[in-house]
Amino acid sequence: MATRNSGDVVGGDTETTAGTSPGGAVSKRPARDRIFETARELFYQHGIRAVGVETIASEAEATKMTLYRNFPSKDELVAEVLREQEREYWAWWEEVTACCCTDPRAQLEAIFDAFETKACDADIHGCPLSNAAIELHEENHPAQVVSVNYKKELHRRLVELARGAGATDDDLADALMLLMEGAYISRVTLGKGGPVRAVSRSARALIRMHLDGC
Repeated sequence: MATRNSGDVVGGDTETTAGTSPGGAVSKRPARDRIFETARELFYQHGIRAVGVETIASEAEATKMTLYRNFPSKDELVAEVLREQEREYWAWWEEVTACCCTDPRAQLEAIFDAFETKACDADIHGCPLSNAAIELHEENHPAQVVSVNYKKELHRRLVELARGAGATDDDLADALMLLMEGAYISRVTLGKGGPVRAVSRSARALIRMHLDGC
């Protein structure tokens, strides 16, 4: 557990931690950034319900007052963390698909190739947005709204690519969505040496079956 740093300056949104950079200059990191990054790590490692604001503030070397100055509530902090994770996922998606020009089939294959590499390489505890949807059952919880909207957009994008590749219905997109969701769980329960290492091959088999009839 982290302790308060004697170099902290408490002043609402401007609370910072003083430190020394490699060049010897004093650097300061905003308390909001510390709180956000700490909350993100703790939520993913331990679960949203298991982590309280006291723990977040302590680990971030901040105070509860400072946390609430920057985030109106824990629920809003969770939602903001998930929004950032969603933004990062779509940035990854765009980077992966950009190398395939405008070929939807190649883009689908590239997504699952990259997804397999990402899932096998990372110290993963599943999809954070899926985890949040499972943990948070309140329909109007701000984080639940983020999670559900993200999954809807993921399915919409898969449908768009599958249709663009020649699918006549949504069956291919549905199958690929189920494959991706199942791969996350398999990675958590059976590790990177389990079925997740076949996700790319499985996706290509589904694509061939639905588009080529074989």
